[in-house]
Amino acid sequence: MTGLVLCEPTELYNILNQVTKLSRLTEPNYLCLLDVRSKREYDESHVITALLVKKRAGKYLIPESVDLECVEYCVVYDNNTISLELMLKDDSTDDGKHSTCTLHLSWIVLPCNSMETKRKSWSLQTKISLLGGIVLGAAVECGRALTHLTRHPVLILRGGYELFSAMYHFFRTQKIIWMPQELDAFQPYPIEIMPGRIYLGNFKQACDPKIQKDLKISAHVNISMETGPFFVGDADKLLHIQIEDSLEANITPFLRHLCHFIDIHLELNSVILVFSTLGISRSCAAILAYLMHWNGQTLKKSWAYLKKCKNNMRPNRALVAQLSEWEKVVLGDIVTDIQNPPY
Repeated sequence: MTGLVLCEPTELYNILNQVTKLSRLTEPNYLCLLDVRSKREYDESHVITALLVKKRAGKYLIPESVDLECVEYCVVYDNNTISLELMLKDDSTDDGKHSTCTLHLSWIVLPCNSMETKRKSWSLQTKISLLGGIVLGAAVECGRALTHLTRHPVLILRGGYELFSAMYHFFRTQKIIWMPQELDAFQPYPIEIMPGRIYLGNFKQACDPKIQKDLKISAHVNISMETGPFFVGDADKLLHIQIEDSLEANITPFLRHLCHFIDIHLELNSVILVFSTLGISRSCAAILAYLMHWNGQTLKKSWAYLKKCKNNMRPNRALVAQLSEWEKVVLGDIVTDIQNPPY
């Protein structure tokens, strides 16, 4: 049993926008996104690529086309689940009203192999017998049924469809069947680094007016030799760091200005897009430098965070060496050993 993990909306957004040469949504074993709302709600709109999970005789019926054992990400959502807690419903109150208390899901799945666990299990069973029963969120209920089928934890989308669609309305659809060529043509959005505030992308995304509008982009950090179509000549909204994508590139002289530029725009509640030609090396180095500055943290910790957001991030070796020196500026010493993988 792999268990359940609460998934933030920004995490699902980033999962949907991972790329190699094409969108990773083209990979059959990459993502299984399951919608456990009613068919009417699903038909009205759902998250792109989501499959409807039907329920019959109290059991969820997983689409036959899905092999959960091979899937990297299995994400389940309902309308608005906000936690992995279960609700115990009390039908025995004198005034006829229901009352509830909560307990954590892990209490249910712990094996009874110790006196303490047995005590908790007995206490839980007593509560359930005294109260009216367990009220499970649909996503949690379905997720629990899937945990024995997957090799990775089942992700439960926090806030469900309501929160995700409010944050990313452009990922709502009524489309049910996705042909391979349609997934091949899917254009990912920039990766979200700081929810609703900082995005990381490539030059093509930075030139797309729909992306600028959907994400409400109001400032650009361009780390490439190309000139984009937005904010040209406006130094308040565009920071253009012109360095080549090569081992001779030197980003160090620009890092203080870069961090100051982003700091100012965060104070102004701006939404910033940081990008380079491919969005893999130079822009990732810039984001790493800013994460170290913003959080006062090591290169190692910043690297792990960015890697989780963007699977294919890969600053070149020269930029990594410069980031190591930047770590010394931020923390007063070099902490991260960049000679070892994964740097």
